[in-house]
Amino acid sequence: MKPIIELKNVWKTYRLGETNVHALQGINLRVEQGEFIAIQGPSGSGKSTAMNLVGCLDTPTRGDVYLDGKNISAMSESDLAQIRGRKIGFIFQKFNLIETLTALENVTLPMTFQGIPEEERLARATALLKQFGLGERLDHRPNQLSGGQQQRVAIARALAIDPPVILADEPTGNLDSKTGKEVMEFLREMHKHHGKTIVLVTHDDILATRADKIAFLKDGQIINTKKVGGNHK
Repeated sequence: MKPIIELKNVWKTYRLGETNVHALQGINLRVEQGEFIAIQGPSGSGKSTAMNLVGCLDTPTRGDVYLDGKNISAMSESDLAQIRGRKIGFIFQKFNLIETLTALENVTLPMTFQGIPEEERLARATALLKQFGLGERLDHRPNQLSGGQQQRVAIARALAIDPPVILADEPTGNLDSKTGKEVMEFLREMHKHHGKTIVLVTHDDILATRADKIAFLKDGQIINTKKVGGNHK
């Protein structure tokens, strides 16, 4: 089976003054279509850098990154924006909603960039928000919503273009335990019943075990990969 995401001997080096800092050092990672994988590691391990590469938000210094068979390593920013806009839905710890837009407008925004007609955008966004229990909050702005409601808006936005890959970066980090559990159950649902490929970036041991496979990062290197089978507790 062809992987949907693959990193081959990927390095990411930053120049700080006179010093080269290697955030990633020759990592190899393969994510199959429909897989739920957690990238786990402590602060400073390279998780965020790896996430940015997997999510087509950045390109490697050396090595190759493939998304759905296409090598994105040397793509222009405009080409990267197009491919991530079609292929990846992002869920961030800090929600990253646009404060001046309503819940409905935040969810329709990715579809606007993909040229989806307005009537279809509104219908799809409304249906998604109702699915997440936010039918009465369509016209509310982020500062009028609780943290849990904002994260549900962010999840609806991630699903707006029906992407094959959902990239979740510490998605429960700013939520209470009950809401965080609901978010993780949702990710399992998207994986199990809708065939989405889930890449979860976390430092949390318990969250990581909800995935089917964990790749452990330390000092910019994958030191271990193990299957865990997805713990539903």
